[in-house]
Amino acid sequence: MTKPPRKPSKPLLGVADALLRSRPRRRRDPAQPSLPLDPMPDRIEPFLALLKSKPPKGDDWVYEIKWDGYRLSVHVEPTRIRILTRGGHDWTDRFPAIKQAALWLPVGTAILDGEAVVLDEQGRSDFGLLQQSLGGRGGKKSSSDAIFMAFDLLYFDGHDLRNSELDMRRHLLEDLVPAEGQGDIRLSEEIESDGDLLLASACEHGLEGIIAKRRHAPYRSGRLGDWLKIKCTQRDGFAIVGYEKSSASFGGIGRLLLAARKGDEFVYVGGVGTGFNQRSAAELREQMDKLIISKPAVDTGRKRNAVFIAPKLVAEIEYRAWTPDGKLRHASYKGLRDAADGATVYELA
Repeated sequence: MTKPPRKPSKPLLGVADALLRSRPRRRRDPAQPSLPLDPMPDRIEPFLALLKSKPPKGDDWVYEIKWDGYRLSVHVEPTRIRILTRGGHDWTDRFPAIKQAALWLPVGTAILDGEAVVLDEQGRSDFGLLQQSLGGRGGKKSSSDAIFMAFDLLYFDGHDLRNSELDMRRHLLEDLVPAEGQGDIRLSEEIESDGDLLLASACEHGLEGIIAKRRHAPYRSGRLGDWLKIKCTQRDGFAIVGYEKSSASFGGIGRLLLAARKGDEFVYVGGVGTGFNQRSAAELREQMDKLIISKPAVDTGRKRNAVFIAPKLVAEIEYRAWTPDGKLRHASYKGLRDAADGATVYELA
């Protein structure tokens, strides 16, 4: 297939409140020669973004907004639609609107990579709203509010695209999922911009951050460095090892006690007492009270009114920095991560 000619991108950050849009590309040439068909993969391990503190420099990088949801792959197969989580769990029935939108895509077979999100009133993805729409962690509800933000195309009409450059995969994806669409499958738009300016704009708009992708890279499963994530604030998963009781707080939770991994052990990294609402605190308390143990799994120091639990729940925590003694600074609770979405615990160096 012949690559489309690249055109200079328009200024994207001239107006702070303007929506960020990628430029249109020409449609595929139907006269291009046919290629031999490739077998359709049953599942593809996702390409993961490596966390960096600053955007990369150079023309080899393009950017997208970082979405705050569940990583999914949508498989359009000859006789069915399958929607798989990052861990390979089949959640097709939990996203009926996305499934229906996939049936309407103008393609015989395809695998789309992207993120299921629920948008708030300002159009920002909100992980807490997504979890609520699915019935909370471990819930079995179907979400009618979730939409799918597609950012890559891995298989298309009998052709495995993983060895193709990102530019080519995006070219075909934009044919399949047009920019500015408002359906239940939408395009996560590619943005050509200065990374520092784009990150500042994303943070100003209350977004989680940005993703940088090397434009000529093939699709490779794992965390290899051709995709980078740069966050406005740091956000990671930490094991809950207990909580401090409080009669004045939602769910009676004064503060969660958190731990990170260091090798095969857990290490206490402080607590978090903000970010709860009545519903999330009640659901969290119900989960924690099933895991109560008599002795703490890690040394948390002396704690008053503490209840200790087995470290089986992973909390998504947003924080600004680390204190000199290795504790989280300005931490806020964002929800529980589900094992089906790769609920990994932060690893200390």
